[in-house]
Amino acid sequence: MTGMTLLVCCVWVVLRFLSVQAYENLALHHPVWQSSTWQSDTGAERAVDGQYTNLYLNGGQCAASVGGQTAEWRVDLGGVKNIHHVLIHHADRYPGIFLGFVVYISNTTDKEDGVLCFRDTSYTRATIPNPVNIICPYHGRYVIYYNNRTHPPYPSGYSSDTAIGLCEVEVYGCQSLRNYEKNCSLECPQNCQDGYCDIVEGTCLTCKPGFIGPRCMECAVGLFGNNCSKNCSLTCGNPGVCHKVTGHCNGSCLAGWEGDMCENECSIGLYGVYCLQNCSMTCGIPGDCDRITGYCNGGCQRGWTGARCEEGKLYINNKS
Repeated sequence: MTGMTLLVCCVWVVLRFLSVQAYENLALHHPVWQSSTWQSDTGAERAVDGQYTNLYLNGGQCAASVGGQTAEWRVDLGGVKNIHHVLIHHADRYPGIFLGFVVYISNTTDKEDGVLCFRDTSYTRATIPNPVNIICPYHGRYVIYYNNRTHPPYPSGYSSDTAIGLCEVEVYGCQSLRNYEKNCSLECPQNCQDGYCDIVEGTCLTCKPGFIGPRCMECAVGLFGNNCSKNCSLTCGNPGVCHKVTGHCNGSCLAGWEGDMCENECSIGLYGVYCLQNCSMTCGIPGDCDRITGYCNGGCQRGWTGARCEEGKLYINNKS
């Protein structure tokens, strides 16, 4: 090996090490399960023991299942984690049984409850890499590896059966859902829903009510609720101004309205701010008045005058 070749090789190894180690391996020594076990030293735990210098199935460092129509393996990360990528080290010499594999990220042990992170549709026996580096920026508790031979015919190179042959599965990301960036040192914006954010960019997946945008900024004046999609009431005491989350009016309502969002007209017989004033019983129809001004509807009863029928008339009884 020439000096230049050796230098390039060393640089590649260092760069690969740094890129992988930037995040923590969340799968190392965590609980695992597989659909069957080939022999005693090929249990599911072999794929998370940190040892993969020997990539032969019977080398004591690989998880392996009995061949069949389906094969499934999963690791429990111990809680929902912020995942960046998954690095899969297959066993050597058996590429045909691995072609067509898929990887899911799920919050349950059922892959159908999760998100499809990767599906092999293009690898051949000659092109399938080892390890396979899968960028998978999702949140989840279980990483599930699955393959099947249930719907033939299959592309050239596929084996008739499939099996688990995993010498190591490394799941890199952040322990805390509220952290992101390569060393997990940055905190997600505080108004992300549940504190979750994208592990690379730090952008929120969704926002708490009252906030919007990739960084979950506060709603503009006049808007509130999920994605700031609702308009504040124009009958608030300060029209169009309300609480960013609940939509409740800040302060009072305009005269004639009541309720947290000033959405209810005053009941019959009441008027004014907070609907606290009683309509006059000397209105033409006692207790019937304009809900805003208190002015009587339909005039006043005999002997009374004024907009609210609040002024009594003086009558002189002239007898002949």
